[in-house]
Amino acid sequence: MFDAIIIGAGACGLMCAIQAGYLGKRVLVLEKNDVAGAKILISGGGRCNYTNLYTQPSNFISDNEHFVKSALSQWNVSDTVAFFESLGIFGQEKTLGQLFPESNKARDLVSAMVQLAEDLGQEIRYHAEVTNIDYKDGEFVIHLANRGESAVIRSSRLVMASGGLPVRKLGATDFALKMAVKWGLPIVKPAPALVPLAVTGKDAEWFAHLSGNSIFCRVSNARISFEENILFTHRGLSGPAILQISSYWRPGESIEIDLLPSQSITELLLQERKLNGKRLLLSLLTSLYTRKFAEALQKFLPVNKNLASLTAADMQAIADFIHHFTIRPAGDLGYDKAEVMRGGLDTSVLNSKTLECKQMPGLFFGGECVDVTGWLGGYNFQWAWASGFVIAQNI
Repeated sequence: MFDAIIIGAGACGLMCAIQAGYLGKRVLVLEKNDVAGAKILISGGGRCNYTNLYTQPSNFISDNEHFVKSALSQWNVSDTVAFFESLGIFGQEKTLGQLFPESNKARDLVSAMVQLAEDLGQEIRYHAEVTNIDYKDGEFVIHLANRGESAVIRSSRLVMASGGLPVRKLGATDFALKMAVKWGLPIVKPAPALVPLAVTGKDAEWFAHLSGNSIFCRVSNARISFEENILFTHRGLSGPAILQISSYWRPGESIEIDLLPSQSITELLLQERKLNGKRLLLSLLTSLYTRKFAEALQKFLPVNKNLASLTAADMQAIADFIHHFTIRPAGDLGYDKAEVMRGGLDTSVLNSKTLECKQMPGLFFGGECVDVTGWLGGYNFQWAWASGFVIAQNI
């Protein structure tokens, strides 16, 4: 007999199973894939950025900006670090507080968690796809397809930790949201987040030509800005700054890019003109960017003029372009290129302290299927660990 059924052996589901085991509770984890933590295994290029040392509630997007506070206070970054160190997984900090396993192998982290869950007596059943769930008289009736055979499991406690829509080839699904709709629970419209943006139209060829070029920039819209690298791709723009802003971008909106956030291009031009007025603008730009990018700017700027011959109009045009380069993306590249899903189960139906559904006692939601989306850099894993911990305390 199980104290609870957990759907999904991802970050939230595994943590929930382990923490429940520490409390003497026995759970069954149903995983449709043939391995646990499929998305963990590919995160960070297989290295797994498993938390961020500077995690704050402000690093998360939700219709209720205060919702994450309780879970993140119950299980904080120090708890995550200590937990994984107890499993022999020691972290090394990369840029901006991102913490990776010293081994740089996500599989080490997953293997350690799976082994611990099993040592604690928890069962992970693979190839177990939940096809439907009914709710009758306070009990969940879970319809299961396992290697071509159907089965029914009943439980008074159910944890929805089945993730979101990215990445379909890993078995990603909106199953949790479909069940929520079935039960009359509200949904915040889901969309790809932390996702590259597409550029089409007359400038598409220019962007494609620059594919592979990376530039440190400030990327902003009316709501927020990020200073990190952008990466030109054959379809538009990617890189950390673009992935970050994509979570705040909506179709039809423009994005402004400051291609030189730490300096004034006007001041540089004036200084260089005093030193060597015969120097070409192209030469100056090449000292700031890759030569390929500098040469590509001839589409917009008088790169073959020497600095002494630049007019006031030229100077203004250069400043406007470098500091206010504006694009209007045609769209994003969809769930298969997205790191996470934005939106999900409306947090108004959950008790923020327990993550239990207010209308349906015994039903819990955690991880990506909830309307909580972290920034790039380990924040989404911290939410997954925290939500798994909180649910385990209350099942």
